Amino acid sequence: MIKSFLSGLKQEFSGYGAKSFSKDLMAGITVAAVALPLALAFGVSSGADAAAGLITAIIAGIVIGSLSGAFYQISGPTGAMAAILVSIVAKYQMQGVFLATLMAGVFLLLAGVFRLGRLTSYIPAPVITGFTSGIAILIAAGQLDNFFGVHSVGEDSIERIGSYFSHGFSPNLYALGIGLFVILFMIAYPKKWSALVPGSLAAIVLATAASSLLGLDVARVGEIPKTLLPAGRLNLSGIDLHMLLRLASPAFSIAMLGMIESLLCGSSASRMTGKPFNSDQELVAQGIGNIILPFFGGVPATAAIARTSVSVKSGAVTRLTSIVHALVLVVSMFLLAPVMSSIPLSALAGVLMVTAFRMNEWEAIRYMFSRRFKGAILLYAVTMAATVVFDLTAAIALGVVVALLLLVRKLSRLEINVEPVEAERISSGGEAICRRYADARVVYIAGAMIFANTGAVEAIPAEILPECDTVFFSMRGVSYLDISCAQAFERVILSLQERGVHTGCCGLSEETRKTMERSGILAHIGEENVFWSVDRALARDCT
Repeated sequence: MIKSFLSGLKQEFSGYGAKSFSKDLMAGITVAAVALPLALAFGVSSGADAAAGLITAIIAGIVIGSLSGAFYQISGPTGAMAAILVSIVAKYQMQGVFLATLMAGVFLLLAGVFRLGRLTSYIPAPVITGFTSGIAILIAAGQLDNFFGVHSVGEDSIERIGSYFSHGFSPNLYALGIGLFVILFMIAYPKKWSALVPGSLAAIVLATAASSLLGLDVARVGEIPKTLLPAGRLNLSGIDLHMLLRLASPAFSIAMLGMIESLLCGSSASRMTGKPFNSDQELVAQGIGNIILPFFGGVPATAAIARTSVSVKSGAVTRLTSIVHALVLVVSMFLLAPVMSSIPLSALAGVLMVTAFRMNEWEAIRYMFSRRFKGAILLYAVTMAATVVFDLTAAIALGVVVALLLLVRKLSRLEINVEPVEAERISSGGEAICRRYADARVVYIAGAMIFANTGAVEAIPAEILPECDTVFFSMRGVSYLDISCAQAFERVILSLQERGVHTGCCGLSEETRKTMERSGILAHIGEENVFWSVDRALARDCT
């Protein structure tokens, strides 16, 4: 893996010069402009603070960006990750988050080393879409306090929203006004201007300036420390086995989310650029980055499609774009800390609400609903609801289980048709063959012969008339034959042979033939009665 990474790195920087660096420099500055408000917002929304989000973007940009599976990947704090961190902060405080991040980094590193990068390809697309929508709901719900300028109680979004009714709800109109302004501004902001100044950044600048000039009484970000080693970072001295065990499940959820987000982001960007993406190397990079982040007071990081797409569209050439973006954020931390500390939390809440809305895969949602794919809609709804009510790991697991059940239901639709020999379906000598096989029947089987279909298979002899003397099973449409159905099919063959019916099989795929050999079915039928097609079987005695 190291050799492959170094080889790819050498190829990436082959012919690199001043012109290429200028492209990386401009792309890095552009990405930083997009990343700055998001890093602050995601830091606050995770239950940490704005500084933690900024530090995460900086360290991830340098460490993960340097080791990533493709030059265009830009990593940092994300809304999806922030949504699951809130409950961890509520239960275990920031030390728990730091330790869970470290453990998740180890999980990701091991996943990369053991080459598990293709695992996400086994998760159905509606499940991914559903969990993305669920995360979007959690992000928006988690920002209601900041948006309305109130303080709720509870460990999760549902409990906190419920406390509005049980403990009273009195919004800060200034905070609400700022939040609404940011949302409307970002919606109306012309896309063509985004290439110069991102809408989120412009909205936050205007909201901060207005609230400061007018002296509005709203909650603000607070102090931004001018250091990459804040006092609040991972302390290994307080760790014990009991705490590690309690944090194993949250850490696994963080690792799963990091894997899914990073690999989906890489796959999407790979299609945009036409450049290859090394999924296993990406997991190694994410693992190392998340192992290091807690020691700097950072929260979990993952590749982010918003920043990565900006990187691609801005003309990034190498992974130096990610490093440049991180260095620009460092400069911003030291030069703009007083300004950033004055940002209203409701402005960041407005940015996150728009981000949550936009992160939904609306095209995929419209596609499945407009075309009424009931199975896909069910998967989407179940996963989205499970993400909101439970957690990411449970949502993905439930979504995959439902997908498997729907798949089994689809596969259990086995078509079996019993027909007489028809002259018009025979290529040559049709009339003669029909006379020879006047009492023969052809059983056409299409679909997967699996455990759910044993009943349909075992019912075949009942459809064969007593006067029938020959049965050919046309199995070209059989995609799979499992052991349960193989045993049932063997009983069918023996039952027909006991009645004196001659049996033969046609159109066996290589996989089906192997199963029939191992199960002993072909021994009962005889190799001489296995044919490529029904035509050849019928013409055997008429040539």
